[in-house]
Amino acid sequence: MTDTPPDRLSADPASPHFDEELLRRGIGIRFKGVEKTNVEEYCVSEGWVRVSVGKTLDRRGKPLTMKMQGSVEAYFRDPPPAQDAAPE
Repeated sequence: MTDTPPDRLSADPASPHFDEELLRRGIGIRFKGVEKTNVEEYCVSEGWVRVSVGKTLDRRGKPLTMKMQGSVEAYFRDPPPAQDAAPE
C-alpha cells in the first residue's frame, strides 16, 4: 500500500470509488484549509468534496449530501500497518 491517499474516494459501498481498506486506515480531509469530518466523497484533482447535510437521509436511506468546490487536501490519519517480519 502506498503512503499517498487516492485522488478520489467514497464512503458509499455502492460507489466504484469505495475502498474499505483505505477507509479503515483513516483518511483526513482539509477543504479550503479547514479540517472536515463529514466528507462522504472527495476528488483532489477536480477540487470538490461531498459533505453530508446534518443527519438528513434521502429516500434510499443514504445521507443527503452537498457538493462544494475548492482546494482539497487528503492525508492518512494513521501510519501504515507494520509488515510482519519473517521468522528466523
